[in-house]
Amino acid sequence: MSTAPLRLYVPADTAAVAMGADDVVAAILQHAAQKNVNVELVRNGSRGMLWLEPLVEVSTPEGRVAFGPVTPDDVESLFAAEWKTHPLCHGLTEEIPYLKNQERLTFARVGVIDPLNLDEYQAHGGFEGLKHALTMAPADIVKMVTDSGLRGRGGAAFPTGIKWNTVLNAKADQKYIVCNADEGDSGTFSDRLLMEGDPCTLIEGMTIAGLAVEATSGYIYVRSEYPLAIQALDQAIQRAYEAGWLGKNIAGSGKTFDLEVRKGAGAYICGEETSLLESLEGKRGVIRFKPPLPALQGFLGKPTVVNNVISLASVPTILAKGAEYYRDFGMGRSRGTLAFQLTGNLKQGGLVEKAFGITLRELLYDYGGGSATGLPLRAAQVGGPLGAYLPEKHWDVPMDYEAYAAVSAMVGHGGIVAFDETVDMGHMAEYAMKFCAIESCGKCTPCRVGSTRGVEVIQKIRRNEKREDNVELLRDLCDTMLAGSLCALGGMAPVPVLSALEHFPADFGLESKATADASQQPA
Repeated sequence: MSTAPLRLYVPADTAAVAMGADDVVAAILQHAAQKNVNVELVRNGSRGMLWLEPLVEVSTPEGRVAFGPVTPDDVESLFAAEWKTHPLCHGLTEEIPYLKNQERLTFARVGVIDPLNLDEYQAHGGFEGLKHALTMAPADIVKMVTDSGLRGRGGAAFPTGIKWNTVLNAKADQKYIVCNADEGDSGTFSDRLLMEGDPCTLIEGMTIAGLAVEATSGYIYVRSEYPLAIQALDQAIQRAYEAGWLGKNIAGSGKTFDLEVRKGAGAYICGEETSLLESLEGKRGVIRFKPPLPALQGFLGKPTVVNNVISLASVPTILAKGAEYYRDFGMGRSRGTLAFQLTGNLKQGGLVEKAFGITLRELLYDYGGGSATGLPLRAAQVGGPLGAYLPEKHWDVPMDYEAYAAVSAMVGHGGIVAFDETVDMGHMAEYAMKFCAIESCGKCTPCRVGSTRGVEVIQKIRRNEKREDNVELLRDLCDTMLAGSLCALGGMAPVPVLSALEHFPADFGLESKATADASQQPA
């Protein structure tokens, strides 16, 4: 009588591999061979609970049980415990509060399936959206995406359906779909987690986009720092071609869509769509003047949809389950879910997919577990290196594009970097401006020169050189950058600087407004 194999899941995701997942796999296979244990090992994506990586899951009749973080030295004791009661056991994976309390739509399969197994992908609802799209007119696909309320998840939050409709109505002999996978914001990794953990979702979303706007060719522009994501995408694309989900006759429909991966060279500016297109064409990555918009004259001068990974990967859910289903998540004009990424000084860093409306305080404490140091949290930067530094008084504002704009902040790509009370916000403001100076493409003067001068002025303020005069000069400089820069890099670089000045003036040697007002009151 044969014994069923012990089925184990170990992520092949970059974060897990960086924490030693490959060494854990080697130890598991070696120990299984020594003890003559039949092991079936699956390399899945990460569940997003990065503080537990490498996370090893074992399949049981009740569901998958999680153990982590596992090191090679733990493997012998795990086998001895028959992968049951053990100090590293967290119980059923799906019951871990961090995971259980999420709304996983786009990331529903990430960590669950073998990322390169198309049969598993289909068994978990994959290609249902594409099958539906193949039966629809292009305009009807665009309408469904429009009705869902989906907005760009790369940071700009532009309505996806409007962009697609512009490309659909453009007259051209060739149109393109370009995926912006140049994920360069500090504290962000949702694109990478999706590409490594469920690449077929992105392939499906891009194919649907092609059908929607009558584009027959697509490119995924991936940053060079993501070698495992590039490898996963290349393999998934090859398998999709072999299975008939890409190419000249998609699923026997007679429709065509071709897709390939292009590797970027690591320039932050290429996260901006026109710089990306320049790079994709083999040119230096610098900003293009707009108009014309990429939707009308994009890649090789042809109408082009440029969306980020999560935007495109959200589309299969909408086509499979309907616009209303997706629209029922969220609040206001911010519909659906967003993959928030928790980093910085937190006990539980990782990815959390939640509907819009959750607060920063909930993310920092209910999911992040508070600071890793045990000291009180003081600030959090939301939305990447161009996002505002938010003090505690803003942590109860709902995560909503318009609500955040009302407090001079942005949700952006969903990246969150937390800082405890030891942080020097004057230093962080200088760092933010220096980042812009380093990453500027140099095309426009406000960004190229303004960021360099900005660093110098902040340094003078911190050294107490004519502090009040230089604060006024810094504000004037920021106004010029905000109003005169060609793109969001120069146009938003002042945001973290001004937020630090506004909310943490003591870190610049300045009195707060409340303190100044109090000192002017009569005794």
